[in-house]
Amino acid sequence: MTTITALTEADRDDWLSLWQAYLTFYESEVADDVTASTFARIVDPAGEIQGAVARDDDGRAVGIVHWFAHPATWSKTHYTYLEDLFVDPSARGGGIGRALIAHVTDAARASGSDKVYWLTAETNATARALYDHVAERSGFIHYQIDLA
Repeated sequence: MTTITALTEADRDDWLSLWQAYLTFYESEVADDVTASTFARIVDPAGEIQGAVARDDDGRAVGIVHWFAHPATWSKTHYTYLEDLFVDPSARGGGIGRALIAHVTDAARASGSDKVYWLTAETNATARALYDHVAERSGFIHYQIDLA
């Protein structure tokens, strides 16, 4: 049975391990001070970024998810952006990713959000197989301009 709870300061080491594995999966690096700031913002009760950790029956952290709500011009309320989702490779295929998405969806619904959405790499076939079952592809193509 997977248990999903809000990230707290006590989860720092487990979160950091999963965060680093997530970055490695995407062949990315984030500076240590950014990582520290990210975790601090997630566990700050007044912060805008929310996060949760999934634990298996043995209490081992096997997944993380981060999300935040933002105003939307096509809505009277807001949208919820699921920014990061990662499940430890040893725990994939057991419904943890689906449970983490459901957790965010429930939180978004409870906050009055009109939509939950996210991005993934075109090459992330495993995750996309799940996403195709739990959501609809928007048909939009993502563009960005890096400023940092």
